[in-house]
Amino acid sequence: MVRRMETARSVRDAFDLTGRVALVTGAGSGIGRTTAEVLAGAGATVVCADVDADGAAVTAREIVGEGGKAESAELDVAARGATDTLVGHITARHGALHVLCNIAGIMIDSAIVEVDPDEFDRILAVNLKGVLYGCQAAGKVMVRQGGGSIINMASAAVLTPTPGVGPYAITKAGVAQLTQSMAAEVGKDGVRVNAVAPGFVPTNMTARYYRRPDGTIDEEAQAAVIGPMARYSPLRRVGTTADIGYCVLYLASDASSFVTGQLLSPNGGVSMHY
Repeated sequence: MVRRMETARSVRDAFDLTGRVALVTGAGSGIGRTTAEVLAGAGATVVCADVDADGAAVTAREIVGEGGKAESAELDVAARGATDTLVGHITARHGALHVLCNIAGIMIDSAIVEVDPDEFDRILAVNLKGVLYGCQAAGKVMVRQGGGSIINMASAAVLTPTPGVGPYAITKAGVAQLTQSMAAEVGKDGVRVNAVAPGFVPTNMTARYYRRPDGTIDEEAQAAVIGPMARYSPLRRVGTTADIGYCVLYLASDASSFVTGQLLSPNGGVSMHY
């Protein structure tokens, strides 16, 4: 095999998503919103989907306002058939689907021995079944077209067990296993499937620790939560949504063309695995 010299052009091209279509669930806020912005910034046409239709519309509108290509869709990932329908609309409109980012998720705080069965069913429906439905819908299209990249959102909670978030961690562990199993099944068809397992990132989800009942942020409580998290990290900081979005970009792009079935964990070194 003749070695190709890597140049400034080839490096830029490796991360360029121009001409590709990406679906991002949970795009109405947090990691999902920033990921949609990053993929659009790399040239992709991004479908911003969320159960919060208004939030998804804001994300798409702001991307377009910055010169990117985006549209929005209302999507309840837990609803059987909903993602299939949306993927059908996307492929009919754009002719293909190259990237799927399964980012939509919810959290419940509960010890495992005390978790309410209905609440557990709800978090399973969104965090695990919702990812499964997305993988199935996009996977069928990507297999037919001979390639694509699926990125599932797991959590560093699967690497470091923490009291009180066991039900959430269980769903994310399921996502990690789903990712590897699917990667083994569809690799021969040119489809890559990977997962991202973020460490602590301040978002609407994590703000439950310091949000007042009226929705405002208690800055003293916020500092009490984030300060120790930052000190515990070898990098001495918590993550940002952009930290996660750029990991997703790597996995979505040709720069990671030899990467599948992997769990990439941007967590500041809090959890190290091999």
